[in-house]
Amino acid sequence: MLSIVIKPNTYQDSVSLMMLSSQLSGLPEVDRVSIMMGTPANKDIFADTGFGSPDLEPAGPTDMVIALESADPSAVALIEEKVAEFIKNQASRSAAATYPRVRSLERALAAEPDANLALVSIPGEQAAPEIERLIDKGLHVFVFSDNIPVDDEVRLKSKARDKGLLVMGPDCGTGSLGGLPLAFTNVVNPGPIGIVGASGTGTQEVMVQIDKAGGGVSQAIGLGGRDLSEKVGAITCLQALRALDADPATRVIVLVSKPPAPSVRARVLEVCQELATPVVAILLGERPETEQDGNIRFAGTLEEAARLAVSVAGPVGEAPAAFAAGQRTIRGLFCGGTLASEAAILIARALDVPTDADHHAGFMLHHDGHTVIDLGDDMYTQGRPHPMIDPSLRAHMIRDAFDDPELAVLLLDVVTGFGSHADPAGAIAPALVEGQEAARAAGREVVVIASVCGTDKDPQPLDEQVRILEDAGVVVLDSNAAAVRHALAVLEGIGASRTAQEVPEATRRLVSETPQVVNVGLPAFADPIQQYGGRVVQYTWSPLAGGNRRLQRILAALT
Repeated sequence: MLSIVIKPNTYQDSVSLMMLSSQLSGLPEVDRVSIMMGTPANKDIFADTGFGSPDLEPAGPTDMVIALESADPSAVALIEEKVAEFIKNQASRSAAATYPRVRSLERALAAEPDANLALVSIPGEQAAPEIERLIDKGLHVFVFSDNIPVDDEVRLKSKARDKGLLVMGPDCGTGSLGGLPLAFTNVVNPGPIGIVGASGTGTQEVMVQIDKAGGGVSQAIGLGGRDLSEKVGAITCLQALRALDADPATRVIVLVSKPPAPSVRARVLEVCQELATPVVAILLGERPETEQDGNIRFAGTLEEAARLAVSVAGPVGEAPAAFAAGQRTIRGLFCGGTLASEAAILIARALDVPTDADHHAGFMLHHDGHTVIDLGDDMYTQGRPHPMIDPSLRAHMIRDAFDDPELAVLLLDVVTGFGSHADPAGAIAPALVEGQEAARAAGREVVVIASVCGTDKDPQPLDEQVRILEDAGVVVLDSNAAAVRHALAVLEGIGASRTAQEVPEATRRLVSETPQVVNVGLPAFADPIQQYGGRVVQYTWSPLAGGNRRLQRILAALT
């Protein structure tokens, strides 16, 4: 038997009602139950899912509708009791919140007059007028809501852009601005990598992999899944790229998207080439034809994009180097022959120079001051142990390297395991410290970058070797290739003259200051914002003019 119960003027958000419906569906007295607001779209859903009834007709957008199928005569009363309990619990939760909770936008802005960001999670069919009101009030808008017509998206994004504001979304699931988590967001280390994402879980995966690789995230700006379509034309994507380029806390930008429309792709990559900040692009579904094209590095997977970004930006805590005039070269001093070969190949490819085919005197690369030497070559092991066993020769060469006024980056490997020196990092640490002190005394700074080929199960545990190197001022990456890429990125930054993009003041504030937030819709999104130090006001939304579209248009015209 189908029963319809309408609770007038009892607005609750759709996510909470879906969760409530799921919970009540498990009651033994209930065959099926669905609870939604009485919007026209929801009435269609009721009909499509077998709950259609003339009794639905009186329900309006601000009315809660309970549709129940049950043969048990007590089921309706039971469900009404459970719904009343749910509403009471929601009210108690609201009363317990320590941030302001209001029922109008005007009161929200009175409670938080410096608010510059709104997080919107209300029904899509009602969202566009509310988003426009927020834009008119001077707020950037993060739109979690979906089912917003694309024409509205284009209009609202264009209007926001003209005001120097960003509309992130619709259907934007993930973001992080000023360290504040927005919607579905993981907790990761802060750091120098900014993300522009047209994919929610794609952005999350990149954030998580950056964290796992030792990097950190400055900002993550969501776009919504349609932003790079032909019709929308990457309006927010281009704004976000320029915003992160202007953000002093961002040293690398990761662009995450499914393949854009061809004309949009060309425009987006053109802007990426113009930025002062290097870009790692992952266009899911495309197979990269080249590793790097100018300012853009291409990745084939989300994990690869994250690791490339970390290898370019460096791990959390690394400060940009200040080089003296004339510092311009890389020197690699390697124990492992294959690791030296890999480094030489990557450097030669990036600098468009040849490797040393003869490997004379252990040189795997020797061109224009850039050198990579395999210290395990026969020349260095005649009459002395291999450098993995006895690091003393390499320690001597490390000290000498710092005397070179052109040296900018010193690149090293450390190899642990059975047969290797009992403490390979410790054996070269004094030479590294002495060399850096000598360089600084001469007015130069040399960046030392290394990787450790080893595990925590080795006799020389990985964590301990990394700690020793870091204590000696070494930047440690998690692979030889990553260390080489970071060395090249450091070298690339020497003498770079490109200027960051100019952005409107409202955009600059969004990425350089902690946003102050109006949360419109799901209260659960306000809690983590406050937890991570943000100022937030909860605007407990209900449809304007009772959901009457005609009255909404009239009110909009009058304001």
